[in-house]
Parts: sequence; structure tokens; C-alpha cells
Amino acid sequence: MKGIILAGGHGTRLHPITIGTSKQLIPVYDKPMIYYPLSVLMLAGITDILVISAPRDRESFRRLLGDGSALGLSIGYAEQDRPRGLAEAFVIGTDHIGDDDVALVLGDNIFHGPGFSGILQENARDVNGCVLFGYPVRDPERYGVAEVDDDGNLVSLVEKPARPRSNLAITGLYFYDNDVVDIAKNLRPSSRGELEITDLNRAYLERGRARLVSLGRGFAWLDTGTHDALVEAAQYVQILEHRQGVRIACIEEIAWRMGFIGREDCHRLGTAMAGTAYGRYVMDISAAGRPAPEERA
Repeated sequence: MKGIILAGGHGTRLHPITIGTSKQLIPVYDKPMIYYPLSVLMLAGITDILVISAPRDRESFRRLLGDGSALGLSIGYAEQDRPRGLAEAFVIGTDHIGDDDVALVLGDNIFHGPGFSGILQENARDVNGCVLFGYPVRDPERYGVAEVDDDGNLVSLVEKPARPRSNLAITGLYFYDNDVVDIAKNLRPSSRGELEITDLNRAYLERGRARLVSLGRGFAWLDTGTHDALVEAAQYVQILEHRQGVRIACIEEIAWRMGFIGREDCHRLGTAMAGTAYGRYVMDISAAGRPAPEERA
């Protein structure tokens, strides 16, 4: 399975912070925002990843992540010159996807929960159609909403309904089989002039090939698109890291735990940041070789 991180747009809801930089490059507590979606793909076992950004931000992402080889990854870059919808990621990423299945994660989404790596890897195997991840929210009218029957089968998808039939929001994480490329290319732009991800998901649902994985109690899903949400996400990460003594979305640690790099490689990455608490953490966990905590993004 290939991976795509969609980190485009201009982050206008976060102005003036994002006037000079990408939203996905600003910090969420102790690390750049893009580390969080990147960690999700890594926990799923995905090592071949495309980062799609606005043209002005492409080189900034490249400076941060390089070609991914230091983490045992292959990271490429592509541009979305203006917002044309989430589903355009599969048109832009056609060559990257090739004949494989693909996972898309939005660059401003943060996921955290026990056993998350196992859930991701189980659902990434032999995708037949699309796999959506739902999360119960208090204000579903702000999101794409999933309705399921008594057996948990997905029966409808509605974008920002005035009267939601459930409180299950569709998160910014999606798994698709290779048919997604052709489906995306044949979508008609919405009234906003965009290729809508909900329309793409409905195409799978109409074929009986869409299913929902519910991330319920014990999981956190955070969208960092506003100033308040950004602060809340940073506070969430800070509190958990201080209390538990582990780092959320530490991509160097994940690369080592997943077997993408060796312990010495991990320690070397930490040494390069030895003047920070983050770098010392990477050095300490790789030197001690202590058992992995429950996998969390």
C-alpha cells in the first residue's frame, strides 16, 4: 500500500500564522504538525509516501523530511496549485499509486489511541473497496456523517447534514483499493468546483464496497484547523507526554519500532537533536531498548 499526505491549501483560518508558512509545518507542541499524519502511515506499515502541498511550501517540506531514507522511508513530493478538493489527491498521485492500494491522510489530522497500529495494519491488508474511519462527535453537522445499520454496516454518507442521522463523523483517514484512481478521475466537480471526497466515498458505497471502522472510546481525533483547536491539540499532546513519559508521533521511534531502521540509526537521529528534550528522548529510548509502549500515533 502507498501513502499520501495531503498538506495543501493556504490555512486561511489560521491567518496570520500561516501567511508565511504551511499550516502543516507549524508546531503542535513539540513537533511539526505533519509528523502526526506521517506517523499514522508509518504505523500502518506504509513506507512509500507522497506529500502533496501548495507550490510555495514544497521545498520547506523537503527540507524537513528529505527523501525519507533516514527513517527507512521513500518520500516524494507533488503540488496542488489551488484547492480542487481532497479527491484530487488521487489524480495528482496517479503515478505514485501505480497498481497499488493507497491510504490518504489529511495533513492537519491527529489520531491517538491504544493499539492503533494493529487496527491500521489489519485494515490495510487486501483492501477491497474503501475503508473509512468514523469517530463520534458532538457536532456532526460540521462533518461528513456516516449512518450504519444495526449490524454496523455502512448505509449512507451525507456531507454536513442539517439533521444528522448519527453522530459518526468521517475522519481524515481513508484506505482505498486501486480503483480509486479511475473513480477520482471520473468525478464531476461540485458547486464549489472541487472533487469531493464524500462523492468518491459514495461511489464506493453505491457499489457495496465501502465499510466503516469506528474509532470509539479511548481514541482521540483532533482537527487542528483553527487557533483554538491548535492550542487544544498542543495541550492534549503535552499533558499525555508529560504524564506517560512517551512521545506521541515520534517518527524516529516509530521507524525503529516498526523495523524500518536499526537502533543505532535511531540513536544517531536523536544525537542530531541532542540539545532538545525531543532529541534526548530519541537517544534514551534507542539506547535503553526498552519495550515499546502501546502503539499510538
